[in-house]
Amino acid sequence: MGMNLTYKILSNNLIKGELKAGNEIAVRVHQTLTQDSTGTMAYLQLNSMNIEDVATEVSVAYVDHNMLQSSFENADDHEFIKTSAARHNIIFSKPGNGICHRLHLEKFGKPGKILIGSDSHTPTGGGLGMIAIGAGGLDVAIGMARGLYYLKAPKVYNIELKGKLQPWVSAKDIILHVLRKLTVKGGVGYVMEYTGEGIKCLSVEDRATITNMGAELGATTSIFPSDELTRDFFKKQSREEDFIEMMPDEDAEYDEKLVVNLDELVPLAAFPHSPDNVHEIPEEKIKVDQIAIGSCTNSSYSDFMKLAAILDGKKVHPDVSLVLSPGSSSIMKMVSENGALSKFIAAGARLLEAACGPCIGMGQAPKSNGISLRTFNRNFKGRCGTMDAGVYLVSTETAAASALTGYLTDPRELGDEIKVDFPEKYDVSDNYYIYPSADKKERGNVEIIMGPNIKPFPVGEKLQDSFTKKVILKTKDNITTDDICPSNAALLPFRSNIPKLSEHCFQTIIPDFKERAEKNNGGIIVGGDNYGQGSSREHAALLPLYLGIKAVIAKSFARIHKANLINSGILPLEFISSADYDSIDEYDELELTNIKESLEKGEFIVKNKTKNTEFKVKFNGSERELKILGYGGYLSFAMSDEF
Repeated sequence: MGMNLTYKILSNNLIKGELKAGNEIAVRVHQTLTQDSTGTMAYLQLNSMNIEDVATEVSVAYVDHNMLQSSFENADDHEFIKTSAARHNIIFSKPGNGICHRLHLEKFGKPGKILIGSDSHTPTGGGLGMIAIGAGGLDVAIGMARGLYYLKAPKVYNIELKGKLQPWVSAKDIILHVLRKLTVKGGVGYVMEYTGEGIKCLSVEDRATITNMGAELGATTSIFPSDELTRDFFKKQSREEDFIEMMPDEDAEYDEKLVVNLDELVPLAAFPHSPDNVHEIPEEKIKVDQIAIGSCTNSSYSDFMKLAAILDGKKVHPDVSLVLSPGSSSIMKMVSENGALSKFIAAGARLLEAACGPCIGMGQAPKSNGISLRTFNRNFKGRCGTMDAGVYLVSTETAAASALTGYLTDPRELGDEIKVDFPEKYDVSDNYYIYPSADKKERGNVEIIMGPNIKPFPVGEKLQDSFTKKVILKTKDNITTDDICPSNAALLPFRSNIPKLSEHCFQTIIPDFKERAEKNNGGIIVGGDNYGQGSSREHAALLPLYLGIKAVIAKSFARIHKANLINSGILPLEFISSADYDSIDEYDELELTNIKESLEKGEFIVKNKTKNTEFKVKFNGSERELKILGYGGYLSFAMSDEF
């Protein structure tokens, strides 16, 4: 059998390990990206490694999340990132330049390369035919310092696209359909590789929408071939020299397969409060209060030109607030020059900065009990800033149609299909980029500036061989990193201040997690399936570490969060029987003994001292991960002679 595209790229860049699904491998890292919400911590970690220059071909530090500067904290973080970038030969993208994934697609992504980023939507780059993986900040810091990344060799899930999209049906509807079929757990352990005749009707911008939101499947990443449509994208971005064709073999082998008949797809929406709660647009009228178009999922030039065509000569419904966030400064410039911006204003839309904005919870919270339609990738409860709001995820076409009617509307009601004319060349600007000095000595003399809100990150202790701790929290299935480390405009400025942020740990679930941890000298968390899904933020591991959590015992873990727990020195253990999960109550006292030997065996016997019972749990990890836990975390291990 032939080789799929995923394994071609991994094989070309393999450094360590056998390229076989389930094995731990190390691959060469060509590119990294960070954003300011996770980047401050990543650069604190990078600076602690005492390196001079990064080991990658290109690393970029984007500022796109924490844009509201109501006080000094965000501005201080930006200055810290800027000076750290100048010191270590990293490109700095200033606030206002746009969203990291959109910018990286336009400017730096290359077929066949490996990109890791401290943001879970880094797989956007898979739309160009590259392996682009979201990872924790420490993994990215080590990727920058050492030029490699460890991961479990994935299985490959073939999504074969047949036919052609019908009018008013878009790439967003494709990924919503896949989520409806496979759920938020359906991609765990897989790379989603798209093939078939249907990909020929999808531009790179369409493909990037799909690979971006593939993160919600729990997948390692998603990827499309690099073909003539990819070449056309590079040509329009004035970097055709970066194009290479990357295709799977005709007889490529895959582990699983899903066939999607594009002709049969209709406009879809993810209802509250999960990206896989997907339904067709209902006939009943759901009144809408707010609509937000943008984010790294749907902020492309084509998205905004579709919107301009739909709004042209019309007015936004009086009861709707329509807010727009272009993906990049280049797109902002183009819509201002081609007349689209005037159409947005004439229709009554609000134009926000080219940034993540409402998607990360940075402003534009809906009203109490409000309904918000968003072209984003996540609709977790409370992520929008209003706990009782209902957020629906939709395509740009559906959002635009709904903005005119005031209720959730099937865009096919608008009549004839709209056409978007693409320019021969996109606007290409370097105005918001700061490139590091070519002089190594000059870079070495750069002073790294740290404001008073930037605090040292917690470092785990060397592994104990036994401990007894109480279960201070038991959670349900699909706990998100937003649950563990809430994301909103009030808390985002404290991403570089773990002590302050720890006051809000698990605040969407219980109000007193920190108090529980302090009262019980730390403890153990018990979780359900897919524990830690969502964002790559390592804060969801650092906050529990700071509060003394020694282990998380769950039915299963999301990939990035499990890695972040190990990197922080927290034991991620899994129930062998779900009945054992059911038998545990909060404040049960659990005893773990012979920890080092049990980790090597991959199986523990845990004693529930409160109930005088025992149960088994397992540890699924590599020899390297055992060493990381032994050292109390990845940073200590990376600084050791064993790395």
